[in-house]
Amino acid sequence: MRLLLLGDIVGRAAREAVVAAVPGLRRSLGLDFVVANGENAAHGFGITDTICAELYAGGVDVITTGNHIWDQRAIMAYIATDPRLLRPINFPAGTPGNGSGVYALPDGRRIMVANAMARLFMETLDDPFAAIDRLLGEHRLGPLAAILLDFHGEASSEKTAMAHFCDGRVSAVVGTHCHIPTADYRVLTKGTAYITDLGMCGDYDSVIGMKKEAAIARFIKKVPGERLEVSLGDPTLCGVVVETDDATGLARAIWPLRVGGKLDPVMPPASAKISAPAS
Repeated sequence: MRLLLLGDIVGRAAREAVVAAVPGLRRSLGLDFVVANGENAAHGFGITDTICAELYAGGVDVITTGNHIWDQRAIMAYIATDPRLLRPINFPAGTPGNGSGVYALPDGRRIMVANAMARLFMETLDDPFAAIDRLLGEHRLGPLAAILLDFHGEASSEKTAMAHFCDGRVSAVVGTHCHIPTADYRVLTKGTAYITDLGMCGDYDSVIGMKKEAAIARFIKKVPGERLEVSLGDPTLCGVVVETDDATGLARAIWPLRVGGKLDPVMPPASAKISAPAS
């Protein structure tokens, strides 16, 4: 099975680039399932029901989020109605929405996607390790064809610890939030694919997706400044493609993906079932 996981989508131009690119990527790479982090999709702050519909129509199967999930207040009522929009599982009990979901592919295989938020240098939430451990006590590879975890956090140490904590129990752990793609993509010793941060889908001629001038001013001037605005340049789509073993659900390979914009392009190899010559 082939799975595409895209980093934080920042603003309208990045949304449009994702919607334009995903259908072709599904065909050329033989993708079975696509997950994207959408917590910055609405002008850089949160997500809306309309944006969710746009991304689903463009070929995204599940949308994960993080600390910006509540920036658009209307999402609090909507999220309970949309099982494909996830918020971190370690929000306190009673928080609207779900932190995980199980989704059926057309061929009957089932995939679980989970979303958790780290705590170092982030908001104080419930223990993400305990929350994920409980979830994996109820769901496992075998009955599920794949299990994917988006771990949204600031500290590379906490993300790496979560990956090793989950190694052998999930197909992939991918970090989000930092908006910069890391180079440590690999399959861990027990078979879980991992990358510390997927990077963002956004304009890299910016400060993590925001216009440079206002962002720089916040570091130079210790007084309130203008509101941050999304940079409108040509976006780069950043993420990874994970290939899993159909028998175990564990990862066979992980490749980076970068399309368009300012960063050097990287494209995973085509799937054998796509590239093999017709008999």
